[in-house]
Amino acid sequence: MEQKFHILVVEDDKEIREGIEIYLRNQGYEVHQAANGAEGLKIIGQEEIHLAIVDIMMPVMDGVTMLLKLRSQECEFPVIMLSAKSEEVDKIMGLNMGADDYVTKPFTPLELLARVNSHLRRYSKYLSALKEDSGRDHVHVIGGLELNEDTVEVSVDGEPVKLTPMEFKIVQLLIKNPGRVFSADEIYERIWNEKAVNTDTIMVHVRNIREKIEIDPKNPKYLKVVWGVGYKIDRQ
Repeated sequence: MEQKFHILVVEDDKEIREGIEIYLRNQGYEVHQAANGAEGLKIIGQEEIHLAIVDIMMPVMDGVTMLLKLRSQECEFPVIMLSAKSEEVDKIMGLNMGADDYVTKPFTPLELLARVNSHLRRYSKYLSALKEDSGRDHVHVIGGLELNEDTVEVSVDGEPVKLTPMEFKIVQLLIKNPGRVFSADEIYERIWNEKAVNTDTIMVHVRNIREKIEIDPKNPKYLKVVWGVGYKIDRQ
């Protein structure tokens, strides 16, 4: 392995935490441990982390709160959530907050390792692409809508618009492919990196984006629906 990846394991159960560390270290990863979200954030401030495995239910600071703080700080590395609950609503909640994947306890070490390896491969390609593209222009403009990939900012007619990380990724996908229609399933799979299970969340995100970027959300200028097909941002 050319680069020694650093993985953060945030889990209040000491046995689970140390068990995960043993398997990850055997794969050549550097591992950092935290017993709750607050400890996890402290480590992220001190170390270069490439992937985090975060339990949802923890004392002091739970995993969802940690995830929200993490994404608000614009940390882009993948996050795999752990939960003892298998309900779909928990999964969708975690993914909506900015998680990249979700593993339900009990899980096998091989299952977790496969997810870790898969996300680190993708993240490694992402980091390489950033280096290669560092000299290129990452500002996309359609009409008065502007998205800057370097600063992770969106503006409409020069006025800044505050989007969540997931909303930004949806606008980013559409604005980089003007005129192309993406189905809800395709948007979900491209952004959450997993097979679409419930695309209602896409409709919610689209509605929220429209409230923020459109003068008249009911008569959108930018983010349009192609009924029965999907969503697009048209060339102006």
